[in-house]
Amino acid sequence: MTKIHKQSPIHDKQIAIIGAGPGGLTLARLLQMQGAKVKVFERDVNQFARVQGATLNLNEGSGLSALRAAGLMDAFELAYRPGAEKMLFVDAQAAVIIDELGPESNDRPEIDRGPLRNLLLASLADDTVVWDARFSSLQRTDESVEITFENGDKFTADLVVAADGANSKIRPYITSLAPEYSGVTVLEGTVADVATAIPELYELLDGGKVCVLDDEKTLFIVLKGDGSVAFYTGHKADQHWSTECRIDFSDRDQVLAWFGREFKGWSNIWSELFRHATLPFIPRPQFCAPVHQSWPSLSNLTMLGDAAHVMPPYAGEGVNMAMQDALVLASQLLNPELDMHAAIAAYETEMRERNAETAAETLKFTRVFHSYEAVPFFREFFSGNQDVLLQKEGFREAA
Repeated sequence: MTKIHKQSPIHDKQIAIIGAGPGGLTLARLLQMQGAKVKVFERDVNQFARVQGATLNLNEGSGLSALRAAGLMDAFELAYRPGAEKMLFVDAQAAVIIDELGPESNDRPEIDRGPLRNLLLASLADDTVVWDARFSSLQRTDESVEITFENGDKFTADLVVAADGANSKIRPYITSLAPEYSGVTVLEGTVADVATAIPELYELLDGGKVCVLDDEKTLFIVLKGDGSVAFYTGHKADQHWSTECRIDFSDRDQVLAWFGREFKGWSNIWSELFRHATLPFIPRPQFCAPVHQSWPSLSNLTMLGDAAHVMPPYAGEGVNMAMQDALVLASQLLNPELDMHAAIAAYETEMRERNAETAAETLKFTRVFHSYEAVPFFREFFSGNQDVLLQKEGFREAA
């Protein structure tokens, strides 16, 4: 294991990372490779407590670059899913809109979130992750940060990194700027064995993904390596729709009735997802951090990933941004020319500038996906004419 330079900001310092998602685990790996003292605190009871989301694409220059720096490309090559990047666009009646999106290149390879998390966990020292550690509060001085967990346990660190996701409890200790509602709410579900439960849909998926675009609504269906599918409706709704609609999301009949009303006239193949899904369904209002955000950097507390810049999933950049955050932050924390405060400030400045562009792009796609212009937009987009398209009158507001 490489030794940290004596002048490095984290030489002989204790680092605490709150959250064992891809961003937090990537940072832990990068720092441990240099001999840093790192603890990761995760609210899950254990590694297998929750189903770990759907398939993720990793990009050159961000997610893949972070894995390469972490020495994990061999493990990734064993775990990723060739062909999973295929996506078919259809309308509400399952008629094909766009079918050119096959595995033409390997610059955005796909991996399920669970295997990605597992390979990152396997790269860490055995005692790195503390499970069933739910953050409660922290007390910060110029010299240290004391973290208190819901079970009463305490931990003192020289540096704390919030990697605790979209609903971060640590972000308010850093900035009062809050994410803003995007206008779209997602309803998430899972079908365990789609080949058996809905063979017609399994055939349509053909090892990849299906995106349904119609009537200012979306339905994404993602086949996972274990034969299950994750699916996500998207519709325009009030921010508080999920708590005020009086739908019991653990009641299949109520959710099916809602889908029939909200997605009226859609093919019965989509209703089959709800008939076979594991209960409960999960509503997820989609938020985005302010595109242009700023705050005074602190000397021993920072954040990465969704905690710093949550955004809707419609550009597919969330995990890539989190892993790139980890790569940039690790580089600054290992820079012998900086102290801790300067390292955090340099990281946060770069992170905010980089993610401002990504957030703006993501909001554009969120609006376009849920507009009547979605089909012509994406036909043009995937034919390489998106720059021309954005000049057309009908797309100015959406873009």
